[in-house]
Amino acid sequence: MLAFGPVPSRRLGKSLGVNNIPDKVCSYACVYCQIGRTLSMEIERRPFYEPEFIFEEVSKKVGETKARGEEIDYITFVPDGEPTLDVNLGLEVELLRELEIPLAILTNSSLIWREDVRNDLLAFDFVSLKLDAVSESLWRRIDRPHKSLSLERILDGMLAFRDDFNGTVVTETMLINVNYGDELERIADFLAELKPDRAYIAIPTRPPAEKWVEPADEEIINLAYQLFSERLGERVEYLIGYEGNAFASTGNIVDDILSITAVHPMREEALKELLRKNNADWSVVEGLLREGKLIRLNYRGGTFYMRALKSRKS
Repeated sequence: MLAFGPVPSRRLGKSLGVNNIPDKVCSYACVYCQIGRTLSMEIERRPFYEPEFIFEEVSKKVGETKARGEEIDYITFVPDGEPTLDVNLGLEVELLRELEIPLAILTNSSLIWREDVRNDLLAFDFVSLKLDAVSESLWRRIDRPHKSLSLERILDGMLAFRDDFNGTVVTETMLINVNYGDELERIADFLAELKPDRAYIAIPTRPPAEKWVEPADEEIINLAYQLFSERLGERVEYLIGYEGNAFASTGNIVDDILSITAVHPMREEALKELLRKNNADWSVVEGLLREGKLIRLNYRGGTFYMRALKSRKS
């Protein structure tokens, strides 16, 4: 199920997801990742799925969604790993342009130092860049990158991309329970140079890869907001609220649940709303739990349901 949703997105409205990377191939092993632990740490780009197959799957999902009278604001590459590892990304974007829906991508920025990656990203309408740290030690502690990656080259690549990109570029900084020292001010200084259209401050809102991870204290979150706002004015926003329950349905409730929860863990209330839309009851969820296809987790007082991928197994 390479296409899923649309799902409610705090950045993108109704977002139809494209899962172009299998579980879980990534260049990072972020401690807070909602997908789980990285199974294959890679930095070399390679093909994963045929571009035509991705186009067919997305086209089918778009048709089903429009037939139900539901809107799609963006088609978004937000897979079970780092989307720019896909060497066919540029071709996939070229094919998807036929659908005449804005295209977005959420990347961890790790490969943006590569010219071919920057060229592929230039074809999008909306690009979200991860910026969790600008100092080597904290970057390695939070994002746990592939050992051969260079933070300096990544930051330089982000600046080079910003100079060439005419679409919307945003950053996302995840704040967790670590000692930031003067790091937030240093991130703010880099943001002033990067000049994103919007800088988002995020905290983990779904169960993270590592159990010790918690959101940063309110004082840290507020400090980040104040420092970022000093450099960027009103272009700073929190990304810490619940995105809502407006998940779309295709009519096959089991496929919907498994495809969405593969990359987007669902709160219990959102899952109940999706079942209601399909005139289905909770026995569907209980069945998936019994079959081992779905996992139930508690996080910060909320109950979440996630597809039972290998990266989520202890």
